[in-house]
Amino acid sequence: MSSSPLMVSVSGIRGIVGGSLHPEAIVRYTAAYATWLRRRGAAAGTPVVVGRDGRPSGRMVLDLVKGVLSAAGLEAVDLGVSTTPGTAMAVGAQRAAGGIVITASHNPAPWNALKFLDDAGDFLAPALGQEVLAVEASGDFHWEGHAGLGGFRRWTDANRHHVDAILALPAVEPAAIAARGFRAVVDAVNASGSEAMPLLLDALGVGCSKLYCDGSGDFPHNPEPTPAHLADLAAAVRAEKADLGLAVDPDSDRLVLVDENGRVLSEELTLALAVDYYLGTRPGPVAANLSTSRRIDDVAARHRQVCHRSPVGEAHVVAAMRAAGAVIGGEGNGGVILPELHAGRDGLVGTALVLAAMASTGRPLSALADALPDYRMEKRRLDLAARVDSARLVELATRHFDGAALDTRDGVKASYGEGWIHVRASNTEAILRLIGESEDGAWLKRRLDDAEVFFSGVLAGGD
Repeated sequence: MSSSPLMVSVSGIRGIVGGSLHPEAIVRYTAAYATWLRRRGAAAGTPVVVGRDGRPSGRMVLDLVKGVLSAAGLEAVDLGVSTTPGTAMAVGAQRAAGGIVITASHNPAPWNALKFLDDAGDFLAPALGQEVLAVEASGDFHWEGHAGLGGFRRWTDANRHHVDAILALPAVEPAAIAARGFRAVVDAVNASGSEAMPLLLDALGVGCSKLYCDGSGDFPHNPEPTPAHLADLAAAVRAEKADLGLAVDPDSDRLVLVDENGRVLSEELTLALAVDYYLGTRPGPVAANLSTSRRIDDVAARHRQVCHRSPVGEAHVVAAMRAAGAVIGGEGNGGVILPELHAGRDGLVGTALVLAAMASTGRPLSALADALPDYRMEKRRLDLAARVDSARLVELATRHFDGAALDTRDGVKASYGEGWIHVRASNTEAILRLIGESEDGAWLKRRLDDAEVFFSGVLAGGD
C-alpha cells in the first residue's frame, strides 16, 4: 500500500483508501467535525447532509461517516451520489448544520477524501477549520448514549434542487437555450455528473449524448478534466456532429469544453467564457486566483470592471469575492463561482452560462472561444530534495525575478509587461510548481527555463 501521507487541511482530509485514509482516520476527523458542530450549538437531531462523488470506496466512507454523525447525536441525511455543488446547496435546502462531501475531486481512483461544509454550505473558513483540527488533536469527542443517537434519512432530490436553482437564474434564460436545439456530449467519468449533467441538459432542452455516464464511479480515463485526457470526448463530438462537449471531474465542480469541431479548449477558457457572458447581464467586479489566466482581467476590462486576485484555492477566491463584492469569479482549472447561486465552484452553472452565451449571440462555441485574448500558458513541476518554506522561497524569488512586480501572498508571482511567472511550493510534498503565461511563447519558454535552472540548482541539496 502506498506510503503517501494523509493530507490534512482546514477544509478536510484526503488520502489513499486503505493507506493513509483508513477507517480510524475517517472516524476521528468525522468525530471532530461532529463534535465541533455540537459545541457550536447544533442541537440533538440536527441534520447534517452527506454526499459522495460516486467512486466505489465512497460507500464504505459514507457508512462510517453516517455512523459517527449518529453517535454524536446528529441526523445523517444521505444524499447518495451527489455533486459537490449539489451537496453544498442541499445544506440550505435541508436546514442542516453543515455537510460532508466524500470526494477526492480529480485525484485517481485509489484516493478519497472528506470535505467539511458550514451551515451556509461553504467550505470551512481557515479559522473554523483550525477549530475542527484542534478537536481532532485533543481526542475529546462528543458521544451520545443509546437514547440520544441521531437518526438516518435519505434525500434523493439534491440534483433536482440544484438544477431548479440554475434554471431560475435570470442570466440563464432556458427558453432561449431550448429554442436553439443544441446537442451536447457529456463525459462525467462515470461519477457524480452522470445523473446531474443530463438532468440539467434535459431541463434546458439540450439533446444529450452520454459518454462515460454510467454512475459506476469507475473512471475510464484520468479523471482530471484537462485537454490531455479528453480525446474520446473530442472524437464523440465530431462523430455526432454535436454543438459542444462537456467534461466534468468526479465531483462536478470543474468544467472543460469541447467545441463543435472537436477541439478541446483549455480549462482556462471556461471561466473566461462564463465571465464574459455574465458581465453582459449583470455588471460587477470579478475575482480569480493568482494562477488564473490574464484573459479574466481582459474580459473584465471589456465590461469596464476590475478583476481582484487571491491566493490559489476555492476558499481564498470566495473570500476575495466577498471582500470585493464580486458578482462572478473562480479559478482557471474550469471552476466557475457564481455567488447568486452559491459560493462554490460549479460545473453545472458553468455549463448553463456557456449555453446561454451561445444562445444569446447565435455564435458557435468555437467563435466565442476564438474571440477571447490569445495567451500561451505552461505549467511545470520541479521535484526537490526537501520541502522549501515560504520565507526561503520569497527570498530566492526576489533574487531571481529582478525587475518584476512581485506578489508574495501565495508563493511568488512575478509580473512583467510581457507576461508572468508564478512559483508555488507544495504544502505537503517536496515539489515546486512553476506556471507562466504570455502572448510571446519564446519569452515564456525562456523565463520558465531560467526559473527552472535557478530553483533546481539552488534547491538541489534541500537548501
